[in-house]
Amino acid sequence: MNIILSSRRHHYGARVSIFLFTVALIAGMVGCGCVPFVDRLTITSTEGGSVTVPGEGTFSYFSMQCCPSQELVAEADEGYRFVEWTGDVCLPDYAYASITWIMIPTKDCSIMAHFWPECTPMIAAGGLHTIGLKDNGRVFAMGDNSYGQCNVGDWRGIIQVAIGYKHTVGLKSDGTVVTVGDNSHGQCYVEGWGNIAEAAAGGYHTVGIKSDGTVVAVGDSGYGQCHVNRWKVTRVAAGGYHTVGLRADGTVVAVGLKTSGQCSVGNWTDITQVTAGGNHTVGLKSDGTVVAVGNNDDGQCNVGKWTDIIQVAAGAYHTVGLKSDGTVVAVGNNDDKQCDVASWTDIIKVTAGARHTVGLKSDGTVVAVGNNDEGQCDVGWTNITQVAADGVHTVGLKPTALWSPLETTATGSVMSTAGRILPRSPQAVIIRWGLSPTAPWSPWETTATGSAISTAGQISTRSPQVPATRWGLSPTALWSPWETTSTGSAMSAAG
Repeated sequence: MNIILSSRRHHYGARVSIFLFTVALIAGMVGCGCVPFVDRLTITSTEGGSVTVPGEGTFSYFSMQCCPSQELVAEADEGYRFVEWTGDVCLPDYAYASITWIMIPTKDCSIMAHFWPECTPMIAAGGLHTIGLKDNGRVFAMGDNSYGQCNVGDWRGIIQVAIGYKHTVGLKSDGTVVTVGDNSHGQCYVEGWGNIAEAAAGGYHTVGIKSDGTVVAVGDSGYGQCHVNRWKVTRVAAGGYHTVGLRADGTVVAVGLKTSGQCSVGNWTDITQVTAGGNHTVGLKSDGTVVAVGNNDDGQCNVGKWTDIIQVAAGAYHTVGLKSDGTVVAVGNNDDKQCDVASWTDIIKVTAGARHTVGLKSDGTVVAVGNNDEGQCDVGWTNITQVAADGVHTVGLKPTALWSPLETTATGSVMSTAGRILPRSPQAVIIRWGLSPTAPWSPWETTATGSAISTAGQISTRSPQVPATRWGLSPTALWSPWETTSTGSAMSAAG
């Protein structure tokens, strides 16, 4: 006799079978030590961008063994750039890459993508140090650090830097100011400052312009160089013992030490930029010519014949001008070869320390000449966006602190590292990679269909769906090929 089960009884039996199978599967995994994990990852971001892969929120991951992984993709809004990932108990493979992977531990964890406003490339030179600003708001420094004026490694979100004789000033994207270094005259007392649009540093004083054009100043005011509370200006510069302000109508005002005539700027007009040296003041006019007043014992004010200038800088006893074609001119004291800039090309910013000169090139590298007693000219930096220099130290801002990411697009066939652009095959998939701070060379890549990581010489296998690519880095050359094949293997051709 045939027995036909009802639809309801059939579904009931199926559910019971599935339940019993699941119980048996879990019991078997427990018995063999294979306990399933449910891990939760919470992803957030700061203002200025978002995490597009896998998105933002809390995500659960079920795994049959420890530590599942997740690709992370952060995208910045216009006017911002990605800076880094931070987390509580979990961190991605590369904290400074916008595209990376994270391994999720056997506990709940969270991670945040940080974005900062983009900043303009800048260099600055002072007494015995030099600073450089990178386009992610990070700062690097070289030279004399006897007062801690080079301790800028933990600064974040900086959009402008300035240097005094023995102190360093950073303007943050939120309008606040940070300082390090000598504070013997109170020049670092800027904690209460806010809504600052531009900062400047003199010998022993610090000046800030607020967004409404008013000016604040702290530090040594023995010659009245901090008497700026009644000013309404658009730009400001600070010299050894004097302060200069540029008004919106192109006229100039100055206070402070006047013994060499460095404050005699009352008749200047049509000025677009001002800079202040040890005891002289320089102004750039809208037609590309330059004017200067003050001490001229070393010829530092002999700028009357300069033309086609787009930026000026002043050291203790020398003056530097950047021409529109990227070349540089200099006059004044040259005892330390600080004026030997005739061979420089492709320069986009210049700055002058007490006895050294620094130039930022369009590819993000930095050049320097002059006194190097404290290593302030040892600026073999790359990917710099701003540099500042004082008497015996130099500081630079970079977009990444430890290594430089680069990208190959699916259609653009370009990638960049250390400011260099290289051609790529148009068939390449999206790739980002960089250098490990702990290995001489350590390439890695993350693609749209798989990933491979090489750290300290260890190269992992790849997803078999990934097309063959050749790229890499060598300790002895900028580029050298290594290959990940379409079958998942990897090999290095660069030793």
